[in-house]
Amino acid sequence: MAMVPVIELRGAIPYGVVQGLGVWEAFGASVLGNLAPIPLLIVGTRTVFDWLKTKSERLHRMVLKLEAKAEAKKETVERWEFVGLVILVAIPLPGTGAWTGALVAAMMDMRLKRAFPAIMIGVLIAGLIVSGLTFGVDALI
Repeated sequence: MAMVPVIELRGAIPYGVVQGLGVWEAFGASVLGNLAPIPLLIVGTRTVFDWLKTKSERLHRMVLKLEAKAEAKKETVERWEFVGLVILVAIPLPGTGAWTGALVAAMMDMRLKRAFPAIMIGVLIAGLIVSGLTFGVDALI
């Protein structure tokens, strides 16, 4: 569930709770699931987007919307670079997260070895925030 865009670990951690997982099981499974597609997204987004733009006008418009979304978030990441990408991913709100971070990193032509650690740190922070809200801070201590 954490691999799905928009849902990511914001939905996967509470879902894990409903399914009977403990705090660290839900956290770990969600973080791993959320991070699994990220290297492919960072490396392959530009190529896939360029290919989709040639297939139909509808796909072209969809890609332009995704690129505009990344462009809107890009300023924060450019200003703060590594830390900006961590913050973008760490805030567990709609329009942020690992998928958005990977999209922004791809649009900025960030190298995987620079972008992935920032996204990973952001996912860990977001996971702790969501776990704290789901289980209560006492459960994390």
